[in-house]
Amino acid sequence: MELQIRTENPGDIDAIHRVTEQAFRDAPHTDHNEQFIVAALRRAGALTLSLVAEADKKVIGHVAISPVSVSDGARGWFGLGPISVLPEFQQQGVGSRLMQRALADLEGMGAAGCVVLGDPGYYGRFGFQAVEGLIYPGVPPEYFQARVFTGKFPQGEVAYHRAFSAQS
Repeated sequence: MELQIRTENPGDIDAIHRVTEQAFRDAPHTDHNEQFIVAALRRAGALTLSLVAEADKKVIGHVAISPVSVSDGARGWFGLGPISVLPEFQQQGVGSRLMQRALADLEGMGAAGCVVLGDPGYYGRFGFQAVEGLIYPGVPPEYFQARVFTGKFPQGEVAYHRAFSAQS
């Protein structure tokens, strides 16, 4: 499978919606609103990065990166997610390629760091770790992780963009 990772273009929007919806259809620990979150981030102009994985001219994966705020005032922090891969292409390295490119692009943009909410076993492979004192309320602390590019880890409560409350 020849895989290309590239920035989304306007013609990808419907495909991204379908990929995200299908990727999370049977996933546990979700409200199944991920496709609405991506659309709301796009409408708000808050998609710092929106990358697609394309194989045979078909969008099979997507990752969104958006700004987050930290209560200690730290600047240059972003949240990774949602990240989605069509079920039939999961476990084939597509998500890993999307992650690597998104993190490289963020670092290249001069970001201070990135946070993610998800499985520590998966995200730990990309340098994410739970950080004492950096919290996202309401989730087990080991599932909220961060990776620093420059400086040190901030301390405080992280808030995602209001688009993360989108439900339709």
